[in-house]
Amino acid sequence: MDIRKLTDMIAASPQIEIEDIEALAALGYKSIMSNRPDGEEPSQPSAEVVRAAAEAAGLAFAHVPVVGGSISDADIEALGKALKELPQPVLGFCRTGTRTTTLWALSQSPTLGVAPVMSIASQAGYDLSALRSRLEARSPAGAMKKPALTCDVLIVGAGSAGIATAASLLKRRPGLDILIIDPSDRHAYQPGWTMVGGGIFKPQDTVRPMRDIMPDGVRWEKVAVAAFEPERDTASLADGRTVGYRMIVAAPGIKLNWGAIEGLEDSLGRNGVTSNYRVETAPYTWSLVRNLKGGRALFTQPPMPIKCAGAPQKALYLSGDHWFRMGRINDIDIEFHNAGPVLFGVKDYVPALMEYMTKYRADLNFGSRLVSVDGPSKTATFARTGSDGTVTEDRRGFDIIHVCPPQIAPDFIRESPLAAASGWIEVDEATLQHKRFENIFALGDAASTSNAKTAAAARKQAPVVAENLLAVMAGKAMPCVYDGYGSCPLTVERGKIVLAEFGYGGKLLPTFPTWLIDGTKPSSLAWYLKSEALTPLYWHGMLKGREWLVSPEIKSSAA
Repeated sequence: MDIRKLTDMIAASPQIEIEDIEALAALGYKSIMSNRPDGEEPSQPSAEVVRAAAEAAGLAFAHVPVVGGSISDADIEALGKALKELPQPVLGFCRTGTRTTTLWALSQSPTLGVAPVMSIASQAGYDLSALRSRLEARSPAGAMKKPALTCDVLIVGAGSAGIATAASLLKRRPGLDILIIDPSDRHAYQPGWTMVGGGIFKPQDTVRPMRDIMPDGVRWEKVAVAAFEPERDTASLADGRTVGYRMIVAAPGIKLNWGAIEGLEDSLGRNGVTSNYRVETAPYTWSLVRNLKGGRALFTQPPMPIKCAGAPQKALYLSGDHWFRMGRINDIDIEFHNAGPVLFGVKDYVPALMEYMTKYRADLNFGSRLVSVDGPSKTATFARTGSDGTVTEDRRGFDIIHVCPPQIAPDFIRESPLAAASGWIEVDEATLQHKRFENIFALGDAASTSNAKTAAAARKQAPVVAENLLAVMAGKAMPCVYDGYGSCPLTVERGKIVLAEFGYGGKLLPTFPTWLIDGTKPSSLAWYLKSEALTPLYWHGMLKGREWLVSPEIKSSAA
């Protein structure tokens, strides 16, 4: 057991086992409190099982479950009530002890003060620095303190979704008081990085200074968001300031979890290890492809969701096309390792894609998840799941490995009240309004919607959010719905693209008539759109509030 004393009345601990309970009684604890919802992990004993064991050992028990990062005022009150009613001392536990400590700190800061509870938590091994603003807000002085910044609409994130939404809002309501929060000093056209990795675009053409793409009339604070307090309509910034708002648009993007693959961060950008998911390493992809004369090239795809689900195989296609044109295809063994069970999630596009996998002699490995990379020895290790569910380890040597990293919601989102149990921002799939906080909307990669996470999806979502948010501000019914549209231009060869366009449930949603572009077949016109038209459309259309071909769908009841 890893028991960490907070005060004489409570200690925190990671998950306890049933056999620990008698030992806890022997140590003098009078009560046990669980702060974990049932079913978080398969091996986790249920609250009722723990209760029965505690009572058998003569201990009281309370279950005050909270989801990590989603601690509400009601949860804090429940903790305070439990501490008053339970015999002391109390052993509180969750997965790591952090939730128990956080609940305790939030409940006690109004009386003990912010500095003392943070110091106590720190001495117990729990860093609550990210919680400081919320702790201060709960203190008597903090409750009276006004936010340092205020706005009508707070937009969190200045990526594709955030900027497009700001532009769409201002198009409808010029002069709207919008504050954008984003710590980055540059804005990237990420769909172009596949083309950089294929030697078609230059990296500098995909990045611009953030100040140059900010819509006229918005305010921008170059700082990160640390925490949300939706019950108080405030957000805390990393520099300690707070923002008061009427509405939030959360569009923080996605976190590339490079550290989830052992050895990847140390190897990336050298030893033949590359990724088009970074603009800094996409040129290295093209260098490796041009210089490879023979050997083995691995391309990986992690479990969903990821942004641009076609990007891992786009890298394969453009590499294979180059080797095919150079007459090297028979000397290079191409392997595609996909953690999922199928080549592409919408079956209508698979036949055309399979033709190219055959053309490039690619060996397809489904249920094969990259777990580690050893750059110096040029070895990759995969966990392979068989048809019977058994998992085996497979080590593969390589000359080139293109890695798509696992992807998760940003930490400050996963640990916030905005998150669903999955970690993504919990919104209605049609209206994009938060399911629990009516003045919060979310779109883009961090939203819990089941659409493909692409810039094309954000382009379609932004007008929907703009219309619905302004309606809510005016006290009216939300008029628009999002149909799940997303687009993935699959660059199957230099000069041709399979233009996948689909919505919720895999429904095909083509922009153009099939006589012009049949998205299920390779198209030269689709390549022209990708290579020549979509980049200026992004910079001068989407980011400027020009909603060509993405007018929001009006609900039938609102029409």
